[in-house]
Amino acid sequence: MSAFALLASGASAPEIPKAVLAEGLSWTGLILLLPLCSMLLCAALAALRNKSKLPALVAVLAIGGAFLTVLSMAFKLDLAEAPVVVHLFDWINFSWTAATPGFVRDGETLWRGIVADFGFYIDSLTIFWMLFVTGLGTLIAIYASEYMEEDRGVGYCRFFFGVSLFILAMSSLVMADNLVLLYLGWEGVGLASYLLIGYYYKTPSAVAAAKKAFIMNRIGDAGLALGIFLTWVNYGTVEYGPLFAALQDPPPGTGSWITAAIPFCLMLGAFGKSAQGPLFTWLPDAMEGPTPVSALIHAATMVTAGIYLIARTYPLFVAVPEAMETVTWVGAASAFVAATIAMTQYDIKRVFAYSTISQLGYMFLGLGAMSAFGGAYHVFTHAFFKATLFLTAGAVMHGFAGQLDLRKISGLRHLPGWRIVSWTMFVGCLWLAAFPFTSANFSKDACLEAAFVMNTPSYRAAAWVGLIAAGITGYYSFRVWFRVCCGPVAFAPGEHGHGGDHHGHDDDHGAAHGHGHSGDFHPHAPRLAINAVLVLIALGAVLAGIPAYSHLAGGHNWVQESIAHSSAMQGDFLGEHGDATVIGMNPHAGVMVLGGAFGIAGMILAAWFHLLNRPAAAALRTRLLASSATRWLPTLFERKWYMDEIYHGLMTLPAWAASHVLHFVDKHFIDGLLVNGVGRIPPLLARIFQPLYNGRLQGYAVTMSLSLGLVLVWALWAWLSGGAAAEVAP
Repeated sequence: MSAFALLASGASAPEIPKAVLAEGLSWTGLILLLPLCSMLLCAALAALRNKSKLPALVAVLAIGGAFLTVLSMAFKLDLAEAPVVVHLFDWINFSWTAATPGFVRDGETLWRGIVADFGFYIDSLTIFWMLFVTGLGTLIAIYASEYMEEDRGVGYCRFFFGVSLFILAMSSLVMADNLVLLYLGWEGVGLASYLLIGYYYKTPSAVAAAKKAFIMNRIGDAGLALGIFLTWVNYGTVEYGPLFAALQDPPPGTGSWITAAIPFCLMLGAFGKSAQGPLFTWLPDAMEGPTPVSALIHAATMVTAGIYLIARTYPLFVAVPEAMETVTWVGAASAFVAATIAMTQYDIKRVFAYSTISQLGYMFLGLGAMSAFGGAYHVFTHAFFKATLFLTAGAVMHGFAGQLDLRKISGLRHLPGWRIVSWTMFVGCLWLAAFPFTSANFSKDACLEAAFVMNTPSYRAAAWVGLIAAGITGYYSFRVWFRVCCGPVAFAPGEHGHGGDHHGHDDDHGAAHGHGHSGDFHPHAPRLAINAVLVLIALGAVLAGIPAYSHLAGGHNWVQESIAHSSAMQGDFLGEHGDATVIGMNPHAGVMVLGGAFGIAGMILAAWFHLLNRPAAAALRTRLLASSATRWLPTLFERKWYMDEIYHGLMTLPAWAASHVLHFVDKHFIDGLLVNGVGRIPPLLARIFQPLYNGRLQGYAVTMSLSLGLVLVWALWAWLSGGAAAEVAP
């Protein structure tokens, strides 16, 4: 029996406990107040032309203070029984009368108004998410204090203003007790990403990337806004507590197509923000922003918002099996497509960017397969190892004058001062490849296992797609490490003195390896702020496996317990594997064996092509391109499945053509014929009568005589016409 059949039977589907309004917890508002104060102080320092590192200090203290506040919540609140609602202040409260009585729940009449107060909905999912949002946000801000130091001045203040806004918006999104406040944070994250991706606003590519991210996210945001509206229409509320109660006891008159449409609208918002399906092309271009921004977007904040949205509104999705299956397949397809693109990129940060899309695909696959635990746990492990990878790439860029081409840097671990960067990158790549018994291996396997447990052809096919993507992931992750950190020492500097995060072109496929040193250039190794953060985050990636190790030892998995006591609890409804098997074993063992084998096979291929026999990679590509039967394969991956070209053909070109047509109509018909044409009539009439007003007395006399004659003629005609009409009338 499938999980949906079990849920449909209603035998033991868990119910979300009713939220409790808590008093005396207004101090939790510090989570938003501290980043807000940091924003205001950074703006003031920019106005004062401050050129010190004070903006970084302010941001680090503010975000760190928010992290300590979250820790205090985690230790002081017992959320095992019921979630807590903290009311900070009234925000949106509209009410109106209706001719017919509405449905009454808890003394409140639904559909008579809309209430969305500024408050927090705190359950174990909230605290779980906020721990890595604020914790990693603090470490990334510390890293950025050194990384961005060459921009000290107004730019430095502007950067940490954006970082503070990012944390403020993400915290609002996660802590919100209603969908409207979540939407406010959702749009705030989009604004912060626009400001930070376009930080180098004098660079056209950075400006284009910022606009692309902002505009493409509007597609998903429109879906989210519609989903929120339909939620109110169907259930009479946008607050989580009443909404979850309404899902368990639907008001009369609700349902029909709206119930099925809501999760599809919400998932559109999730796919846009988390770069899934066709809406992923903005995320690789977002690498134009400074590297700490990339780490912030990919690890702690923006792209995890889509996963959080589905986890928070999980009961809405569980009610529509087709929506869950759609989430699974979009995730599986995104994992595979992004992995194939990642293995053909040469820019290190772009490789990691496409890997983010792929790993997010696993999270959506797990969510759609009824494993909210798998999706959330992979968010947690991914946050650490992906932050590690991006920050190591930033350290390389910072030290090598902006160089990020993996063909132009080699033997990094043999250079003095670069061993911490090299080995923390190794940890990140090992975790990205989901090497057996790493934390990422457990979290990724939980997603794939859930798909096999569903035991339907569709879900099993999606799981196999995920396993193939796992093998590709092992290849491209160690392709980077073997190329950059192993082999003989060879490097060439980039084009920028600062780690300005400007990238080379992806279509340069030549084997442009530098040999030895490039002129008198000497890379400068990172200092304490960067190295310490790299060690701490890499250590966090290792320690993220403790929940899984504890479970293997017969103890508790605190991540799973966090999900089990949240609104996503129905995502852990699966207990037994039933009749599902994988290669003759139970799904847990089968996925562990297959996932490990696929990943290790990819790592072995990477070792052969990019460490032991580097010329073989270029030779293989040449052979593939030489044959008409195989030329499409590397071309498809290198051209990123032609997604940008498809967008250009389907959207950009029609919009360009329509704009020119509308411009022609506006210029020649609206302005030319209607506006200016009507405006030309009075001057034209004036020119006709102008000879009559020449300043001579006899001319005026003639004009008056003619005018009087015309009036008399008209009066006579009117009199005669009237008389004739009177004679005819009976």
